[in-house]
Amino acid sequence: MAKKVALAYSGGLDTSIIIPWLKETYPGCEVIAMIGDLGQREDLEAARKKALATGASAAFIEDLREEFVTGYIWPTLRAGAVYEHKYLLGTSFARPILAKRQVELARKTGCDSLAHGCTGKGNDQVRFELAAKALAPDLQIIAPWREWSIVSREEAIAYAQAHNVPVEQTKENIYSRDRNVWHLSHEGGVLEDPANEPDEAMWQWIISPAKAPDTPTKVEIGFEEGTPVSVNGKKLGPLALIEELNGIAAANGVGRMELVENRLVGIKSRGAYETPGGTLLIAAHRELESLSLDRETAHYQQILSLRYAEMVYYGMWFTPLRESLDAFFSHSQKRVTGSVGLSLFKGNVSVASRKSPFSLYRTGLASFSMKGYNPKDAEGFINLFALPITVPIEAKA
Repeated sequence: MAKKVALAYSGGLDTSIIIPWLKETYPGCEVIAMIGDLGQREDLEAARKKALATGASAAFIEDLREEFVTGYIWPTLRAGAVYEHKYLLGTSFARPILAKRQVELARKTGCDSLAHGCTGKGNDQVRFELAAKALAPDLQIIAPWREWSIVSREEAIAYAQAHNVPVEQTKENIYSRDRNVWHLSHEGGVLEDPANEPDEAMWQWIISPAKAPDTPTKVEIGFEEGTPVSVNGKKLGPLALIEELNGIAAANGVGRMELVENRLVGIKSRGAYETPGGTLLIAAHRELESLSLDRETAHYQQILSLRYAEMVYYGMWFTPLRESLDAFFSHSQKRVTGSVGLSLFKGNVSVASRKSPFSLYRTGLASFSMKGYNPKDAEGFINLFALPITVPIEAKA
C-alpha cells in the first residue's frame, strides 16, 4: 500500500481527480503534487492552491523551462528528429524532464510511490514509467487510469463534480490539451473521427492563415554548431529565442498541423498540434545543414534522425543509445553554423537565404561554367558506376 506518493500534477481534469482518488483508494496516503513549469502560460499558483484544496499535503512549482529548452528541445532539434514526417515531438520530450523532476522530488520528500494521470491507451504512460524505471526502479508506480473504474472523460468530469473538484472541461469542451513553450496539442472531440475537419475554435495559439497579414514577414535565424542563438541578428537566450519565434510565427499563421499517428501501444490516433517557433527552427536548421554538411554525413543523419525521433516518441530518453546518438549529432553539427532567412506568408514558410562560414557550396562548381572542372573525368566515373548494371547484361550476351 502506498504511504506517500509524488504525483505529476498539471491541474487538468485527470490529475485533479487523482488526488481524492488516491486518498480514497490508499487510506492514510499522503500526496505530494509536483507542478512542472515548461512555459505552458497557465496560472500555476492557482494549480498549486487547487492541489492543496483537493487533498495534497504539499504542492511544489518547479521552473524547468531553461533546462527543458537546452537539455531536451535543442538536442532533438540538432538531431533533426521529426516523428512520422510531421510531429515535432512537443509532448514526447516534455515527459522525461517532468518524470526526472518528479523522481527528484520523491527522493527529497521521502515518497515510496510515483503517480501520473496518463491514460492506459496512450504513449505518455510509457514515457513517464520508462523514465521512472531508469531513474528510480525501486519506487512503486501508480497509474489510476489502469486501475479505477472510470472509462471516459465524461465519467471523469462526473467524478470531479461529485467530489467538488473544479475543472475546466465540460461535455461541450472535451478536448485534452498539453501546452509548453514548444507546442500546444489537442486530442479528443471532433478529432476522434479522421473524417472531421478540425473546428476553427479549437485552435488557441496560431492565427488562422486566412487572417494573417497580407504581406510576407521576413525572419533570420542564426545558429552556432546546430544550436539557435539569434533572431534577426539579435543574440537571445534559449527561452527568449523560442518565445520570440513563437510570436512571429503565430502572428503569420505558421505552425498548425494535424495528423493520424501510430502510437507506440499499437493504436492509431489523431492529434492536432500548434508549433509556431518550432516549425521555423526545424525549417531553418534543415536548410543550414544542406549548405554545410557533406553528402555522406547528411544522408547518414537521415537514418539516425528517424531513429532518434522514434526513441523520443517511445519515451526512451534515459537510454545509452539516445545518449550515444547525442554524441554523434554533437560532432556532426560542428559545421552547422550560420544563418537562414525565412519568408512567412499566410501559414507558409519559404527559404529566402542561407549563409555559413563553413558552406560547402562552390559557385564555380555549381554553375554551368566548366572552369575548375574537367568534364572528361565524368566518363570514367560513369563507366565504373555503371558496372553493376552492365556486367549482368554482358553475361547474358
